[in-house]
Amino acid sequence: MSKQTIKKRQSRIARHSRVRAKVVGTPERPRLNVFRSLLNMYAQVIDDANGNTLVSASTLDKDVADQLEGKNKAEAAKVVGQVLAQRAKEAGISKVVFDRGGYQYHGRVAALADGAREGGLEF
Repeated sequence: MSKQTIKKRQSRIARHSRVRAKVVGTPERPRLNVFRSLLNMYAQVIDDANGNTLVSASTLDKDVADQLEGKNKAEAAKVVGQVLAQRAKEAGISKVVFDRGGYQYHGRVAALADGAREGGLEF
């Protein structure tokens, strides 16, 4: 990795630490965490009090990957958000706290959030 890549990663981790100091998931209102790699999007609903992942979705899931044919990354992120919201509803979760993971609320991260809102999650 180049020095610039390492610095970007360290900066994101520092931003995420600052966000995590304020954003905490409870059993009543768990945390929706987002991770963005170059090719894929991952989202989890986490109960920080018990340290459990309650629901997750990513572009690598079989049922999600079938829906992504011919879509760009932002559209794929929106689908991940919708699938995550559907799974959360099935698990009895309707309200979450959004954790953008140190990423800018823009592009794929915002698309995932919009998809989750369309799916019925409140945050």
